[in-house]
Amino acid sequence: MEALIFCGIQATGKSTFYKERFFNSHVRISMDLLNTRHKEKRFLDMCIELQQRFVVDNTNPTIADRQRYILPAREAKYKIIGYFFQSKIQEALQRNEQRVGKERIDEKGITGTRNRLVLPTFAEGFDELYFVCITPENTFSITAWQHEI
Repeated sequence: MEALIFCGIQATGKSTFYKERFFNSHVRISMDLLNTRHKEKRFLDMCIELQQRFVVDNTNPTIADRQRYILPAREAKYKIIGYFFQSKIQEALQRNEQRVGKERIDEKGITGTRNRLVLPTFAEGFDELYFVCITPENTFSITAWQHEI
């Protein structure tokens, strides 16, 4: 079984990447959908109990944020794969400006997430790590982890 953990500031393409790559194979766990940590944990527990492949589509900026998914998945013998969504803050803010309604995030929210962002490492329990970037053609470029931005 696979647990995919997304990491990156808002407006870097995480949800679009999920829809394009994993919609038909992995359940999506997202605070945007579940709204509370309690519901999120119950849903995560259910995925693990059913041995369902899942994607955590949240910003997950800190090690502690990521551990809430990595630890139970590792205990259940899941393969843990991390995707770090690389983006300059100005590019993310520009993409955010194009959003409408509830999808648009307050600028302080994006900069606050950026200020808390800690790069993921294999030491956290990842089996694989990848960088994901949005190309000028609005496609995704995925590269193996290079231990730097």
